[in-house]
Amino acid sequence: MKKALALSVCAALVLAGCSSASNGEGGDSSNKLILSTYGLSEDISAEEVYKPFEEANNCEIVTETGSTNERYTKLSADAQTTIDVIELSQAMTAQGIEEGLFEPIDLSKLENSQYLIGAAKEMAEAGQGVAYTINSVGIMYDPEAVGFEITSFDDLWEASLEGQVAIPDITTTFGPAMVYMASDHAGVDVESDNGAAAFQALEELKPNIVKTYAKSSDLINMFTSGEITAAIVGDFGVPTIKEANPNLVYITPEVTYANFNTISITKNSKNKELAYKYIDYRLSKELQEKTGRALNEAPTNSQVEFTEEEAAAMTYGEAADRAKVLNYSFVNPILSDWIDQWNRILNS
Repeated sequence: MKKALALSVCAALVLAGCSSASNGEGGDSSNKLILSTYGLSEDISAEEVYKPFEEANNCEIVTETGSTNERYTKLSADAQTTIDVIELSQAMTAQGIEEGLFEPIDLSKLENSQYLIGAAKEMAEAGQGVAYTINSVGIMYDPEAVGFEITSFDDLWEASLEGQVAIPDITTTFGPAMVYMASDHAGVDVESDNGAAAFQALEELKPNIVKTYAKSSDLINMFTSGEITAAIVGDFGVPTIKEANPNLVYITPEVTYANFNTISITKNSKNKELAYKYIDYRLSKELQEKTGRALNEAPTNSQVEFTEEEAAAMTYGEAADRAKVLNYSFVNPILSDWIDQWNRILNS
């Protein structure tokens, strides 16, 4: 999907740049930034994120949207891609770096990189992508239907939840986190046995699993119809699901698993200077405060502050500090084997 966004307003958040006014009608490509991004909340992103940048930089952002896997596959297969900047999950970014798809980021060109929270700063300095938001998994459930208070991921193995649970598929953003989670349930370090204990634990969980889902939006119908009473879900999907079913409860267990969404500049980018400005803008305190409130994007800028109510469904503060960050240098080389085991155990 391609959508040209020719917009204006609010210049206070970023530095001035680029050449001619955005009108969405042809013109020199030097005033356009081609952005590959997620398809969630496009109207809000257009208003809160793209519009101010376009006005401040007198340019146009053109978006190509889709799932992480769809967009990554397209980029990887297209040697002549016109995409300048791409927003991906941590796992896909690590894979793209290994495949040489991205421009090495010069952090000295990003003024706001100095304010990154600890784990995000370590990632950026190690050349593993620039993180603009952190998210994690928690548990959403119907307390009346479940009949007891869920407080940890271990609770999902309870026999009383037979045929009532949905979990993210292995190929989704939080699929690998499920392997880590199952290994922790088994009391084994996942890197010590390459996930063997995890898949035994997942086999034990199988009677409780109704579906391994691809999109968090799928959960809305499943909860509404009563097909499920509990699900493991990324916090970014919580507001939409809760809006559809306010009776659901979302909890972040004491130990959870984090994913960073990152921004990378493609090797083929024709507008690298503008791309750097966009990334720095994405890291700014002002924008991350807006996207936190409007899109439930937890900040990676350490200067951002939210109230307890505002951060209720975010990986923020202590929740961010205690979240486990997956090691994709370990995961990616064995992911195809994990996918095979997952499909054999859970999707057959």
